[in-house]
Amino acid sequence: MAETSWNRRQILRFGALGAAAGMARMGSGQQLPPPVPLTSQRHTLTTTTAAGAWQPGTVYEPTFRWDMLNLNISAADLQQQSKPDRPMQGFGACFNELGWTALSKLSVADRDAVMRELFHPTAGARFSYCRMPIGANDFSTEAYSYDEQDGDFELEHFSIEHDRKTLIPFIHAAQQHNPALRLWASPWTPPAWMKKNRFYAEAEAIAGWKPNGIRPDQVGHEGQDFFILEPRYIEAYARYFAKFIKAYRAEGISVSMVMPQNEFNSAQNFPSCTWTPQGLIQFIRALGPQMHSLGIDIFFGTLERGNPALFGAVYADPVAGAFLLGVGVQWAGKNALAGLQKRYPDLSLFGSEQECGDGTNTWSYSGYCWDLLKAYFHSGVCGYMYWNIALEQGGKSTWGWSQNSLVLVDPSTSTYRFTPDYYLLKHLTHFVDVGSGFLPLTGTCDNALAFRNPDGRVVLLLRNELPHAQFVQMQIGMEAFAVELAPDSISTVTSVHHDL
Repeated sequence: MAETSWNRRQILRFGALGAAAGMARMGSGQQLPPPVPLTSQRHTLTTTTAAGAWQPGTVYEPTFRWDMLNLNISAADLQQQSKPDRPMQGFGACFNELGWTALSKLSVADRDAVMRELFHPTAGARFSYCRMPIGANDFSTEAYSYDEQDGDFELEHFSIEHDRKTLIPFIHAAQQHNPALRLWASPWTPPAWMKKNRFYAEAEAIAGWKPNGIRPDQVGHEGQDFFILEPRYIEAYARYFAKFIKAYRAEGISVSMVMPQNEFNSAQNFPSCTWTPQGLIQFIRALGPQMHSLGIDIFFGTLERGNPALFGAVYADPVAGAFLLGVGVQWAGKNALAGLQKRYPDLSLFGSEQECGDGTNTWSYSGYCWDLLKAYFHSGVCGYMYWNIALEQGGKSTWGWSQNSLVLVDPSTSTYRFTPDYYLLKHLTHFVDVGSGFLPLTGTCDNALAFRNPDGRVVLLLRNELPHAQFVQMQIGMEAFAVELAPDSISTVTSVHHDL
Protein backbone atom coordinates (compact mmCIF):
# COMPACT_ATOMS: atom_id res chain seq x y z
CA MET A 1 0.00 0.00 0.00
CA ALA A 2 1.28 3.46 -0.84
CA GLU A 3 2.11 5.73 2.08
CA THR A 4 -0.72 8.07 3.04
CA SER A 5 -0.41 11.46 4.74
CA TRP A 6 -3.21 12.67 6.97
CA ASN A 7 -3.93 16.36 7.00
CA ARG A 8 -4.89 18.29 10.13
CA ARG A 9 -8.55 18.55 9.13
CA GLN A 10 -8.80 14.77 8.85
CA ILE A 11 -7.20 14.23 12.24
CA LEU A 12 -9.39 16.79 13.96
CA ARG A 13 -12.50 15.50 12.20
CA PHE A 14 -11.88 11.98 13.47
CA GLY A 15 -10.74 13.14 16.93
CA ALA A 16 -8.25 11.14 18.93
CA LEU A 17 -10.21 7.88 19.03
CA GLY A 18 -11.65 8.18 15.58
CA ALA A 19 -8.29 8.97 14.04
CA ALA A 20 -6.67 6.05 15.80
CA ALA A 21 -9.33 3.67 14.51
CA GLY A 22 -9.22 5.14 11.03
CA MET A 23 -5.45 4.96 10.85
CA ALA A 24 -5.47 1.38 12.05
CA ARG A 25 -7.65 0.54 9.05
CA MET A 26 -5.24 2.38 6.74
CA GLY A 27 -2.27 0.26 7.78
CA SER A 28 1.06 1.01 9.36
CA GLY A 29 2.78 2.67 6.41
CA GLN A 30 1.09 6.04 6.65
CA GLN A 31 2.94 9.22 7.63
CA LEU A 32 1.49 11.58 10.20
CA PRO A 33 1.67 15.27 9.37
CA PRO A 34 4.11 17.45 11.30
CA PRO A 35 2.58 19.37 14.21
CA VAL A 36 1.50 22.94 13.51
CA PRO A 37 2.90 25.61 15.87
CA LEU A 38 0.37 27.83 17.59
CA THR A 39 0.58 31.47 16.68
CA SER A 40 -0.96 32.54 20.01
CA GLN A 41 1.42 33.79 22.70
CA ARG A 42 -0.94 32.74 25.50
CA HIS A 43 0.80 29.39 25.98
CA THR A 44 4.50 28.90 26.76
CA LEU A 45 6.83 25.93 27.21
CA THR A 46 10.13 26.01 29.11
CA THR A 47 12.33 22.90 29.36
CA THR A 48 15.43 21.75 31.22
CA THR A 49 17.50 18.65 30.45
CA ALA A 50 20.89 17.46 31.66
CA ALA A 51 22.40 19.03 28.54
CA GLY A 52 20.70 22.43 28.73
CA ALA A 53 18.72 24.44 31.24
CA TRP A 54 15.76 26.75 30.78
CA GLN A 55 15.19 26.36 27.05
CA PRO A 56 12.08 27.83 25.35
CA GLY A 57 9.94 25.35 23.44
CA THR A 58 7.12 25.29 20.91
CA VAL A 59 3.43 24.88 21.67
CA TYR A 60 1.36 23.22 18.93
CA GLU A 61 -2.20 23.11 17.74
CA PRO A 62 -4.11 19.95 18.70
CA THR A 63 -2.53 17.01 16.92
CA PHE A 64 -2.32 13.24 16.97
CA ARG A 65 0.46 10.75 17.60
CA TRP A 66 0.16 7.04 18.14
CA ASP A 67 1.76 7.25 21.58
CA MET A 68 0.46 10.66 22.56
CA LEU A 69 -0.51 11.18 26.20
CA ASN A 70 -3.44 13.28 27.33
CA LEU A 71 -3.74 15.71 30.23
CA ASN A 72 -7.05 17.32 31.20
CA ILE A 73 -8.14 20.04 33.62
CA SER A 74 -11.86 20.64 33.84
CA ALA A 75 -13.48 24.05 33.72
CA ALA A 76 -15.17 23.27 37.03
CA ASP A 77 -11.82 22.65 38.74
CA LEU A 78 -10.40 25.82 37.25
CA GLN A 79 -13.29 27.78 38.66
CA GLN A 80 -13.11 26.11 42.08
CA GLN A 81 -9.42 26.94 42.45
CA SER A 82 -10.06 30.63 41.80
CA LYS A 83 -10.59 30.69 45.58
CA PRO A 84 -8.49 27.75 46.84
CA ASP A 85 -9.11 26.22 50.27
CA ARG A 86 -5.36 25.90 50.87
CA PRO A 87 -3.59 28.60 48.80
CA MET A 88 0.14 28.42 48.31
CA GLN A 89 1.93 30.45 50.98
CA GLY A 90 5.38 30.48 49.43
CA PHE A 91 8.53 28.68 48.38
CA GLY A 92 12.16 29.03 49.36
CA ALA A 93 15.14 27.46 51.13
CA CYS A 94 17.07 27.77 54.40
CA PHE A 95 19.55 30.47 55.34
CA ASN A 96 22.51 28.52 56.73
CA GLU A 97 25.85 29.93 57.84
CA LEU A 98 27.86 27.78 55.44
CA GLY A 99 25.74 29.14 52.61
CA TRP A 100 26.96 32.65 53.32
CA THR A 101 30.59 31.63 53.84
CA ALA A 102 30.44 29.89 50.42
CA LEU A 103 28.91 32.91 48.68
CA SER A 104 31.49 35.14 50.36
CA LYS A 105 34.15 33.44 48.21
CA LEU A 106 32.61 35.15 45.17
CA SER A 107 33.09 38.70 43.96
CA VAL A 108 30.54 41.23 45.21
CA ALA A 109 29.03 41.41 41.71
CA ASP A 110 28.70 37.63 41.35
CA ARG A 111 27.25 37.26 44.84
CA ASP A 112 24.68 39.92 44.09
CA ALA A 113 23.83 38.20 40.80
CA VAL A 114 23.18 34.95 42.66
CA MET A 115 20.97 36.67 45.23
CA ARG A 116 19.01 38.46 42.51
CA GLU A 117 18.44 35.19 40.68
CA LEU A 118 17.17 33.56 43.86
CA PHE A 119 15.09 36.31 45.41
CA HIS A 120 14.03 39.04 42.96
CA PRO A 121 10.22 38.88 42.56
CA THR A 122 10.39 38.79 38.76
CA ALA A 123 13.83 37.37 37.95
CA GLY A 124 14.61 33.72 38.63
CA ALA A 125 13.44 31.50 41.47
CA ARG A 126 11.41 34.30 43.12
CA PHE A 127 11.82 32.85 46.63
CA SER A 128 9.10 34.27 48.86
CA TYR A 129 9.15 32.26 52.12
CA CYS A 130 12.38 30.96 53.63
CA ARG A 131 13.59 29.21 56.74
CA MET A 132 16.32 30.10 59.22
CA PRO A 133 17.76 28.44 62.34
CA ILE A 134 17.46 29.74 65.89
CA GLY A 135 21.10 29.29 66.86
CA ALA A 136 23.32 26.57 65.44
CA ASN A 137 22.32 23.84 63.01
CA ASP A 138 24.36 21.23 61.16
CA PHE A 139 25.41 23.78 58.52
CA SER A 140 26.58 26.37 61.03
CA THR A 141 30.25 27.25 61.36
CA GLU A 142 30.29 25.85 64.92
CA ALA A 143 28.00 24.78 67.74
CA TYR A 144 26.53 27.79 69.54
CA SER A 145 23.37 29.25 71.04
CA TYR A 146 22.34 32.80 71.94
CA ASP A 147 22.95 32.26 75.66
CA GLU A 148 25.45 29.73 76.98
CA GLN A 149 25.70 31.26 80.43
CA ASP A 150 24.82 28.40 82.77
CA GLY A 151 21.70 29.11 84.81
CA ASP A 152 20.90 32.43 83.13
CA PHE A 153 17.15 32.10 83.56
CA GLU A 154 16.70 35.85 83.13
CA LEU A 155 18.58 35.61 79.81
CA GLU A 156 20.75 38.60 80.71
CA HIS A 157 23.53 37.26 78.49
CA PHE A 158 21.31 36.64 75.45
CA SER A 159 23.00 37.88 72.25
CA ILE A 160 22.77 37.32 68.49
CA GLU A 161 26.28 38.71 68.02
CA HIS A 162 27.43 35.43 66.45
CA ASP A 163 24.97 35.90 63.56
CA ARG A 164 26.27 39.34 62.54
CA LYS A 165 28.97 37.78 60.36
CA THR A 166 26.75 35.26 58.60
CA LEU A 167 22.99 34.91 58.94
CA ILE A 168 22.15 38.59 59.30
CA PRO A 169 24.10 39.78 56.22
CA PHE A 170 22.83 36.71 54.30
CA ILE A 171 19.20 37.63 54.96
CA HIS A 172 19.85 41.32 54.37
CA ALA A 173 21.31 40.48 50.96
CA ALA A 174 18.11 38.61 50.10
CA GLN A 175 15.94 41.46 51.36
CA GLN A 176 17.70 43.87 49.03
CA HIS A 177 16.09 41.99 46.15
CA ASN A 178 12.84 41.01 47.89
CA PRO A 179 11.90 43.31 50.80
CA ALA A 180 8.66 41.33 51.26
CA LEU A 181 10.51 38.05 51.91
CA ARG A 182 8.82 36.04 54.68
CA LEU A 183 10.74 33.94 57.20
CA TRP A 184 10.07 31.15 59.65
CA ALA A 185 12.51 29.75 62.19
CA SER A 186 13.21 26.72 64.35
CA PRO A 187 15.99 25.68 66.73
CA TRP A 188 18.12 22.58 66.31
CA THR A 189 19.09 22.70 69.99
CA PRO A 190 18.33 24.81 73.05
CA PRO A 191 21.27 26.25 75.01
CA ALA A 192 23.26 23.31 76.37
CA TRP A 193 22.56 24.22 80.01
CA MET A 194 18.83 23.72 79.38
CA LYS A 195 19.38 20.09 78.33
CA LYS A 196 19.71 17.00 80.47
CA ASN A 197 23.03 16.05 78.89
CA ARG A 198 24.33 19.65 78.93
CA PHE A 199 25.68 19.19 75.41
CA TYR A 200 24.61 20.48 72.00
CA ALA A 201 24.41 17.04 70.35
CA GLU A 202 22.90 13.67 71.31
CA ALA A 203 24.84 11.11 69.25
CA GLU A 204 28.38 10.10 68.49
CA ALA A 205 29.89 10.99 65.14
CA ILE A 206 29.26 8.63 62.24
CA ALA A 207 32.41 6.82 61.12
CA GLY A 208 34.45 9.14 58.93
CA TRP A 209 32.72 12.28 60.18
CA LYS A 210 34.17 14.89 62.51
CA PRO A 211 34.21 13.74 66.18
CA ASN A 212 32.01 15.93 68.37
CA GLY A 213 33.38 15.04 71.81
CA ILE A 214 30.17 13.62 73.27
CA ARG A 215 30.51 11.21 76.19
CA PRO A 216 28.59 7.90 76.25
CA ASP A 217 26.47 9.12 79.16
CA GLN A 218 25.39 12.16 77.10
CA VAL A 219 23.91 10.17 74.21
CA GLY A 220 20.17 10.61 73.72
CA HIS A 221 17.52 8.48 72.08
CA GLU A 222 14.22 8.86 70.27
CA GLY A 223 11.28 8.91 72.66
CA GLN A 224 13.16 10.81 75.36
CA ASP A 225 12.79 14.42 76.52
CA PHE A 226 16.33 15.76 76.66
CA PHE A 227 15.10 19.24 77.50
CA ILE A 228 14.84 19.79 81.26
CA LEU A 229 11.07 19.90 81.77
CA GLU A 230 11.01 22.11 84.85
CA PRO A 231 8.90 25.29 84.90
CA ARG A 232 11.84 27.70 85.17
CA TYR A 233 13.57 26.07 82.17
CA ILE A 234 10.39 25.97 80.11
CA GLU A 235 9.53 29.61 80.84
CA ALA A 236 13.10 30.75 80.14
CA TYR A 237 13.16 28.89 76.82
CA ALA A 238 9.85 30.43 75.75
CA ARG A 239 11.30 33.87 76.51
CA TYR A 240 14.44 32.85 74.59
CA PHE A 241 12.26 32.52 71.48
CA ALA A 242 10.74 35.94 72.17
CA LYS A 243 14.16 37.55 72.57
CA PHE A 244 15.23 36.02 69.26
CA ILE A 245 12.18 37.49 67.50
CA LYS A 246 12.80 40.95 69.02
CA ALA A 247 16.54 40.93 68.36
CA TYR A 248 16.06 40.11 64.69
CA ARG A 249 13.32 42.70 64.35
CA ALA A 250 15.86 45.26 65.58
CA GLU A 251 18.02 44.22 62.61
CA GLY A 252 15.15 44.81 60.17
CA ILE A 253 14.39 41.09 59.86
CA SER A 254 10.88 39.91 60.71
CA VAL A 255 10.16 36.26 61.45
CA SER A 256 6.46 35.47 61.09
CA MET A 257 6.31 31.83 62.26
CA VAL A 258 8.27 29.42 64.43
CA MET A 259 8.38 25.67 64.93
CA PRO A 260 9.47 24.42 68.38
CA GLN A 261 12.17 21.94 67.35
CA ASN A 262 13.81 20.63 64.19
CA GLU A 263 13.32 16.85 63.88
CA PHE A 264 12.29 16.36 67.49
CA ASN A 265 12.59 12.57 67.30
CA SER A 266 16.19 12.47 66.09
CA ALA A 267 19.28 12.29 68.31
CA GLN A 268 22.05 13.54 66.01
CA ASN A 269 25.81 14.04 66.18
CA PHE A 270 25.23 17.71 65.34
CA PRO A 271 23.00 20.22 67.18
CA SER A 272 19.80 18.37 68.14
CA CYS A 273 17.33 17.79 70.95
CA THR A 274 14.80 15.00 71.32
CA TRP A 275 11.32 15.66 72.69
CA THR A 276 8.25 13.55 73.29
CA PRO A 277 4.75 14.81 72.42
CA GLN A 278 4.12 15.22 76.14
CA GLY A 279 7.22 17.34 76.53
CA LEU A 280 6.26 19.49 73.55
CA ILE A 281 2.81 20.06 75.05
CA GLN A 282 4.42 21.53 78.16
CA PHE A 283 6.70 23.77 76.12
CA ILE A 284 4.08 24.96 73.62
CA ARG A 285 1.77 25.93 76.49
CA ALA A 286 4.46 28.41 77.52
CA LEU A 287 5.67 29.33 74.03
CA GLY A 288 2.17 30.10 72.74
CA PRO A 289 1.46 33.22 74.85
CA GLN A 290 4.96 34.59 74.17
CA MET A 291 4.56 34.24 70.41
CA HIS A 292 0.93 35.42 70.40
CA SER A 293 1.94 38.64 72.12
CA LEU A 294 4.41 39.30 69.28
CA GLY A 295 2.03 38.30 66.46
CA ILE A 296 4.02 35.16 65.61
CA ASP A 297 2.36 31.96 64.36
CA ILE A 298 3.36 28.51 65.60
CA PHE A 299 3.49 25.36 63.49
CA PHE A 300 4.15 21.89 64.84
CA GLY A 301 7.45 20.40 63.80
CA THR A 302 9.53 19.70 62.20
CA LEU A 303 8.06 16.20 61.94
CA GLU A 304 10.47 13.64 60.48
CA ARG A 305 8.48 10.51 61.20
CA GLY A 306 5.56 9.08 59.22
CA ASN A 307 3.25 9.01 62.22
CA PRO A 308 0.43 11.59 62.30
CA ALA A 309 -0.34 10.58 65.90
CA LEU A 310 2.79 12.40 67.07
CA PHE A 311 1.09 15.62 66.02
CA GLY A 312 -2.36 14.45 67.04
CA ALA A 313 -1.30 13.94 70.65
CA VAL A 314 -0.11 17.55 70.92
CA TYR A 315 -2.97 19.04 68.92
CA ALA A 316 -5.50 17.29 71.18
CA ASP A 317 -4.25 19.25 74.16
CA PRO A 318 -6.77 22.09 74.56
CA VAL A 319 -4.10 24.65 75.50
CA ALA A 320 -1.12 23.72 73.32
CA GLY A 321 -3.26 22.66 70.35
CA ALA A 322 -5.00 26.02 70.19
CA PHE A 323 -1.70 27.70 69.26
CA LEU A 324 -0.86 25.36 66.35
CA LEU A 325 -1.83 26.61 62.90
CA GLY A 326 0.08 24.13 60.77
CA VAL A 327 2.60 21.31 60.52
CA GLY A 328 6.05 21.20 58.94
CA VAL A 329 7.21 17.80 57.67
CA GLN A 330 10.47 16.55 56.20
CA TRP A 331 12.24 13.29 55.38
CA ALA A 332 10.06 10.35 56.54
CA GLY A 333 7.48 12.87 57.75
CA LYS A 334 6.22 12.93 54.17
CA ASN A 335 4.57 9.60 54.93
CA ALA A 336 2.37 11.34 57.51
CA LEU A 337 1.09 13.95 55.07
CA ALA A 338 -1.86 11.99 53.70
CA GLY A 339 -3.15 11.31 57.20
CA LEU A 340 -2.59 14.90 58.31
CA GLN A 341 -4.39 16.28 55.26
CA LYS A 342 -7.37 13.99 55.82
CA ARG A 343 -7.72 14.52 59.56
CA TYR A 344 -6.86 18.22 59.76
CA PRO A 345 -8.04 19.85 56.51
CA ASP A 346 -7.97 23.36 57.96
CA LEU A 347 -4.30 23.29 58.96
CA SER A 348 -1.46 24.52 56.75
CA LEU A 349 1.04 21.84 55.72
CA PHE A 350 4.63 22.69 54.78
CA GLY A 351 7.39 20.69 53.19
CA SER A 352 9.91 22.17 55.61
CA GLU A 353 13.14 20.73 54.20
CA GLN A 354 13.75 18.92 50.93
CA GLU A 355 15.97 15.86 51.26
CA CYS A 356 19.60 16.81 50.80
CA GLY A 357 21.38 14.30 48.55
CA ASP A 358 25.06 13.44 48.95
CA GLY A 359 26.86 16.52 47.66
CA THR A 360 27.29 15.26 44.09
CA ASN A 361 24.46 17.42 42.70
CA THR A 362 23.63 15.06 39.85
CA TRP A 363 20.88 15.34 37.27
CA SER A 364 19.61 11.90 38.26
CA TYR A 365 19.07 13.01 41.87
CA SER A 366 16.94 15.91 40.67
CA GLY A 367 14.69 13.24 39.19
CA TYR A 368 14.18 11.86 42.69
CA CYS A 369 13.50 15.39 43.91
CA TRP A 370 10.76 15.65 41.28
CA ASP A 371 9.12 12.61 42.85
CA LEU A 372 9.33 14.40 46.21
CA LEU A 373 7.62 17.47 44.77
CA LYS A 374 4.80 15.31 43.43
CA ALA A 375 4.34 13.49 46.72
CA TYR A 376 4.28 16.67 48.78
CA PHE A 377 1.90 18.66 46.60
CA HIS A 378 -0.45 15.75 45.99
CA SER A 379 -0.58 15.42 49.78
CA GLY A 380 -1.72 19.00 50.28
CA VAL A 381 1.31 21.13 51.17
CA CYS A 382 0.96 24.88 50.67
CA GLY A 383 4.61 25.75 51.33
CA TYR A 384 7.80 24.06 50.16
CA MET A 385 11.38 24.72 51.24
CA TYR A 386 14.67 23.45 49.87
CA TRP A 387 17.55 22.99 52.32
CA ASN A 388 20.99 24.47 51.48
CA ILE A 389 20.97 27.59 49.34
CA ALA A 390 24.70 27.50 48.57
CA LEU A 391 27.74 25.39 49.50
CA GLU A 392 31.32 25.00 48.44
CA GLN A 393 32.18 22.06 46.19
CA GLY A 394 31.71 18.81 48.05
CA GLY A 395 28.95 20.30 50.19
CA LYS A 396 30.42 19.12 53.48
CA SER A 397 28.90 20.30 56.75
CA THR A 398 30.90 21.31 59.81
CA TRP A 399 30.21 17.82 61.16
CA GLY A 400 31.17 16.00 57.95
CA TRP A 401 27.92 15.37 56.04
CA SER A 402 28.16 16.13 52.30
CA GLN A 403 24.91 17.50 50.88
CA ASN A 404 23.48 19.10 47.76
CA SER A 405 22.75 22.78 47.30
CA LEU A 406 21.08 25.12 44.83
CA VAL A 407 24.31 27.00 44.15
CA LEU A 408 27.73 25.37 44.03
CA VAL A 409 30.79 27.56 44.66
CA ASP A 410 34.36 26.74 43.59
CA PRO A 411 36.53 28.70 46.04
CA SER A 412 39.71 28.00 44.07
CA THR A 413 38.41 29.98 41.09
CA SER A 414 35.79 32.16 42.84
CA THR A 415 33.15 30.89 40.42
CA TYR A 416 29.71 29.37 40.84
CA ARG A 417 27.05 27.40 39.02
CA PHE A 418 23.41 26.58 39.58
CA THR A 419 22.74 22.88 40.12
CA PRO A 420 20.08 20.56 38.64
CA ASP A 421 18.17 20.81 41.94
CA TYR A 422 17.98 24.56 41.43
CA TYR A 423 16.52 24.35 37.94
CA LEU A 424 13.95 21.79 39.05
CA LEU A 425 12.82 24.08 41.86
CA LYS A 426 12.86 27.10 39.55
CA HIS A 427 10.44 25.30 37.22
CA LEU A 428 8.00 25.52 40.14
CA THR A 429 8.80 28.80 41.86
CA HIS A 430 9.38 31.00 38.81
CA PHE A 431 5.86 30.35 37.55
CA VAL A 432 3.64 29.46 40.54
CA ASP A 433 2.50 32.51 42.50
CA VAL A 434 1.73 32.90 46.17
CA GLY A 435 -2.03 32.43 46.54
CA SER A 436 -2.28 29.86 43.76
CA GLY A 437 -4.41 26.72 44.05
CA PHE A 438 -3.43 23.13 43.32
CA LEU A 439 -5.36 21.63 40.41
CA PRO A 440 -6.48 18.00 39.96
CA LEU A 441 -5.58 16.33 36.67
CA THR A 442 -7.04 13.51 34.62
CA GLY A 443 -5.74 11.67 31.60
CA THR A 444 -2.88 9.36 30.73
CA CYS A 445 -0.15 11.91 31.55
CA ASP A 446 0.11 11.55 35.32
CA ASN A 447 3.75 12.64 35.77
CA ALA A 448 2.63 16.23 36.25
CA LEU A 449 1.58 18.94 38.69
CA ALA A 450 -0.83 21.79 37.99
CA PHE A 451 -1.67 25.10 39.65
CA ARG A 452 -3.99 28.03 39.00
CA ASN A 453 -2.44 31.40 39.80
CA PRO A 454 -4.58 34.20 41.27
CA ASP A 455 -4.51 36.00 37.89
CA GLY A 456 -6.03 32.93 36.17
CA ARG A 457 -2.85 31.67 34.56
CA VAL A 458 -2.52 27.88 34.62
CA VAL A 459 0.92 26.42 35.38
CA LEU A 460 1.79 22.80 34.64
CA LEU A 461 5.02 21.01 35.57
CA LEU A 462 5.69 17.88 33.53
CA ARG A 463 8.41 15.26 33.76
CA ASN A 464 9.35 13.03 30.83
CA GLU A 465 11.50 10.19 32.15
CA LEU A 466 11.67 8.41 28.80
CA PRO A 467 14.82 8.38 26.63
CA HIS A 468 12.79 9.72 23.71
CA ALA A 469 10.51 12.71 23.13
CA GLN A 470 6.88 12.47 24.21
CA PHE A 471 3.86 14.36 22.87
CA VAL A 472 1.19 15.43 25.35
CA GLN A 473 -2.17 16.82 24.28
CA MET A 474 -3.70 19.16 26.84
CA GLN A 475 -7.32 20.07 27.36
CA ILE A 476 -7.60 22.98 29.80
CA GLY A 477 -11.15 24.13 30.20
CA MET A 478 -12.47 24.61 26.68
CA GLU A 479 -9.08 24.97 25.04
CA ALA A 480 -6.75 22.32 23.61
CA PHE A 481 -3.12 22.39 22.52
CA ALA A 482 -0.10 20.06 22.44
CA VAL A 483 3.54 20.08 23.51
CA GLU A 484 6.47 17.80 22.81
CA LEU A 485 8.47 16.99 25.94
CA ALA A 486 12.18 16.47 25.40
CA PRO A 487 13.76 13.16 26.45
CA ASP A 488 14.59 12.93 30.17
CA SER A 489 13.37 16.44 30.92
CA ILE A 490 11.45 18.67 33.29
CA SER A 491 9.18 21.25 31.66
CA THR A 492 6.79 23.99 32.65
CA VAL A 493 3.80 24.97 30.54
CA THR A 494 1.90 28.19 31.23
CA SER A 495 -1.49 28.93 29.74
CA VAL A 496 -3.88 31.86 29.86
CA HIS A 497 -7.51 31.05 29.06
CA HIS A 498 -10.35 33.30 28.06
CA ASP A 499 -12.91 30.92 29.55
CA LEU A 500 -11.64 31.55 33.09
